[in-house]
Amino acid sequence: MEDEGTLRLVTKVARLYHTHGLRQTEIAARMGISQSKVSRLLQEAEDSGIVRTVVAAPIHLHPELEEQLEKLYGLDEAHVVETVGVNEAEVVRDLATAAAAILGELTIEAPTVAWTSWSRTLRAIVDALLPLRIGTKSVVEMVGDLGPPDLQHESARSTQRLAMLLGAEPVFLRTPGVVPTPEVARALVGQDGYAREALDMLDDIDLALISIGAIQPSLPLEAGRSFFTEDQLRQAEHAGAVGEICLRYLDAEGKPVETGLDELTIGVSLEQLSRARRRWAVVEGSRKLAAIRGVLAGGWVDVLVTDLQTAHQLATDGSR
Repeated sequence: MEDEGTLRLVTKVARLYHTHGLRQTEIAARMGISQSKVSRLLQEAEDSGIVRTVVAAPIHLHPELEEQLEKLYGLDEAHVVETVGVNEAEVVRDLATAAAAILGELTIEAPTVAWTSWSRTLRAIVDALLPLRIGTKSVVEMVGDLGPPDLQHESARSTQRLAMLLGAEPVFLRTPGVVPTPEVARALVGQDGYAREALDMLDDIDLALISIGAIQPSLPLEAGRSFFTEDQLRQAEHAGAVGEICLRYLDAEGKPVETGLDELTIGVSLEQLSRARRRWAVVEGSRKLAAIRGVLAGGWVDVLVTDLQTAHQLATDGSR
């Protein structure tokens, strides 16, 4: 029996071709895979019985819900994962395993991959990912160090591992991600040539693996400890922020919120993110629904991987 990642891809390609009438070249461009692979996947759909007179999705996949999210939020792809975890950590693990399988099917060329190394979900994806060759030359961290030293160490190790899996060189951003004043930020970047190199490389991102966060940080991040203070987070919320993407705070419509926190953050800018050729988010929504809605409303994500409960809530909210 095919693994779930392959079944998901076969089903999505089959629906785009047979149900929506897209040509193979259009499907290839939309999903970032080669036309020859589209052809093989369509043949596999026929051989496995997924395509008969209609596309019969395996029971644990949700192509209609995925297509609803794609239409509502202008996504290139949505992947809805049925998780079996009973708590947030277990759901994150299930999502990460599914996302690793989906990423493993990519055949796009992505010379520069940028990612949020301190994200628990993204680090779990790296743990589940198999070697992947998509022409990557550099894996660049998008935000400086956050949280306690053990998290910073684990983040660096994950960057190293992701680069190894992609056959690329790691590019670390070894400065604090959050600093007390804009002057400190300018001084740190000004005297650190490696940091400037990493930040400059974020001008030309082929694939961005991004984080979405609620106003209040997730553990092991703590307000005021290598992160924004409680007062700063309250000010952001009072200014209309519902969440953040790579520590850049957005309102419910996905518009940047003027909080002054951008000048205290060393990392990718929203302008740089907007130019990335592909932007993936893998996120569980029990605490982050408002943030996810804002990010989607602003068009900051092209590909979303999320759990079934979050997907249903996003579909309901988007239909109102």
